Amino acid sequence: MLAASNQLLWSMIGLLLTMGGTFLEGYVATSPLSWSQYGIHALSLGVTYQIGGVLLAGCLGGKNAGALSQIAYLVMGLTLLPVFADGGGIGYVKVSQFGYLLGFIPGAWICGFFAFKARPRLETLAFSCFCGLLIVHFCGITYLILSYVLQWQGTETLSLMQAMLRYSWFALPGQLAVACAVVVIAYVLRHLMFY
Repeated sequence: MLAASNQLLWSMIGLLLTMGGTFLEGYVATSPLSWSQYGIHALSLGVTYQIGGVLLAGCLGGKNAGALSQIAYLVMGLTLLPVFADGGGIGYVKVSQFGYLLGFIPGAWICGFFAFKARPRLETLAFSCFCGLLIVHFCGITYLILSYVLQWQGTETLSLMQAMLRYSWFALPGQLAVACAVVVIAYVLRHLMFY
């Protein structure tokens, strides 16, 4: 278990990473084998690094730090600070995709819970990130269904199936790539910091 001061530090770092990652689009470099022929090119993952901040807070700070960082993120966004992708404010609660943001709290908690259940190995960290990502998407899809039943903002442009494809299915490959990077970063940092 981490000391309370370390958990507070990691929750602040997780908050900053989530806020910063919201506005940074994820890219991956092309294969090194093609660099001599075509040079280094970056390909878009189609997602931001936001989910990386969520998962990294859990992997490095544990369940409490991960959840606390995301609670702080949501509170900041709902109190008119423009930390969400489309601004902020209490009206965000009625946006159909808000469930994914809401899912950051249990997602970071679950990720942190499994990340500290065993010694930091690539497999355990990958499993914890996968579980956290799964929880985020479960909460997001559940909220999408609720928003379509109640006909909230954003439900008039896409059908429910199109919304689930857009916000979950099409985003998942890029988010899994970001999660793989989080696993490697968390593995290295946890070994460097001896915990």
